[in-house]
Amino acid sequence: MNANPSSDPGAAPGVLRRTARAFTGLFRALFESLPGQLLVIIVVMSALGLVLVYFPAMASHRLDWMERQVELAYRASLAADVAEDSGRIADMTVERLLGEQMIAVSFVRDGRNELVLYRGQVQANQVQTDLRKANWMDHLFDTVDTLWAPDGRILRIRAMPQGRADETIDLIIYERELKRALGAYSGRLLVYFTGVAVILGGAIYLAMFFRFVQPMRRLGGAMMHFRDDPGDPTRRIALSGSRNEIGRAEEELARMQGEIYQALQQRERLAALGEAVAKINHDLRNVLASAQLVSDRLAMDSDERVRKMGERLVRAVDRGVRLCQATLEYGRAEDIPPQRRPVQIRDLVEEAAEDARLSEGSVEWLNEVDAMIEIEADPDHAHRILLNLFRNAIQAMSAQAMNATGSPARLSASAQLQQGQLHIWVRDNGPGLPDKARANLFKAFTGSTRKGGTGLGLTIARELARGHGGDLVLVKTGDEGTVFGVILPVTAAEGAP
Repeated sequence: MNANPSSDPGAAPGVLRRTARAFTGLFRALFESLPGQLLVIIVVMSALGLVLVYFPAMASHRLDWMERQVELAYRASLAADVAEDSGRIADMTVERLLGEQMIAVSFVRDGRNELVLYRGQVQANQVQTDLRKANWMDHLFDTVDTLWAPDGRILRIRAMPQGRADETIDLIIYERELKRALGAYSGRLLVYFTGVAVILGGAIYLAMFFRFVQPMRRLGGAMMHFRDDPGDPTRRIALSGSRNEIGRAEEELARMQGEIYQALQQRERLAALGEAVAKINHDLRNVLASAQLVSDRLAMDSDERVRKMGERLVRAVDRGVRLCQATLEYGRAEDIPPQRRPVQIRDLVEEAAEDARLSEGSVEWLNEVDAMIEIEADPDHAHRILLNLFRNAIQAMSAQAMNATGSPARLSASAQLQQGQLHIWVRDNGPGLPDKARANLFKAFTGSTRKGGTGLGLTIARELARGHGGDLVLVKTGDEGTVFGVILPVTAAEGAP
């Protein structure tokens, strides 16, 4: 058995896979998270800033170095002139005046080229820089060229001596000294700028992290924490009080969480209500079945008044049975398609008014629907829509009727055919709807202003109207009364109004 893992043929692929997973994890940490992306941006921007500063600084250092060499060459030429005038030029060797790096120094005076100092002939490649004409771009390119120059190259520098505008000094020098000086300066510059970049980049990273990244991570964490249990009110985000975009995002998140929590609470109440209705429905249907037997007998009574009351009771019990069944189906979130058949609208309106007991109360009732209007609709659904509207109007006008303000409570219904639609208007002269009711008019459990009301009446009525392809709308409301409009599509031949 070979105990050396490196000799195992399967060991190398395993190491490669682990290395690949490690690099993949590092890549995700850097590029898929806000802290990693922020770090990458700061590193890239710091590197870009270093490049933008590095080369101009190196070019400036190169220019300073050449100007110093020009100054040294000029002083050496002055020393050579003094020595020649005093006859001591033989004692002061050219090597001493030129130093280790200069090769030759010459002047251009009055159009004449005068060689002042000369070490001897040197065989090497030569480049030239004219400090009198070079601009900053020339210095940048020459600096890069110097950094990548081969060893042994010589540099010819032409410049104007300080204070001598009519003269030109021409200096030939070994470029290796310039390259060595640039290398040393480059090392110091890189160390300095790296330290500055680390300190400044670290400060920027920490400021950005705690100012922006940390709040964003907190915002995302609050979303995930709320998602785990949106029904828990303690999981809603605590506002930081910041007034920037992140603070406004927190406020919007808190508002959205509140709305979701209320919607869940409403759904729970609806579920509890549905469960209660389902339990009541069974017993209620038994009671209605018994009442149906009694109403059938009353409908066959010889007394005409009793018979009419029995017929009304039969209709009411039948609707009660169908309503129980529809309630269960509605609780199961099942859409009940309307069962359409020809309906006389005036008779339908009058029947809903009788069930709302408009003829027995203190409200003046007026049925203004033309007897010739007939459409195809579900009579039960249409009856429920009108009955809800009539009952709401009676409740709204009850205080006015009881207080005897001098204007009797009045409720009327009218209808008109317009462009393939039937419009039924239900008008009352009540006090109008308050602002709270207008804002939540068709919302369950929020649109009612009556104590103990649920706001389900108008919600169900609108759903029934829309189930027909129509709608239920509030036309107007105010001190003079309220007008609701029921819109139903016309799907059968209708009489002329």
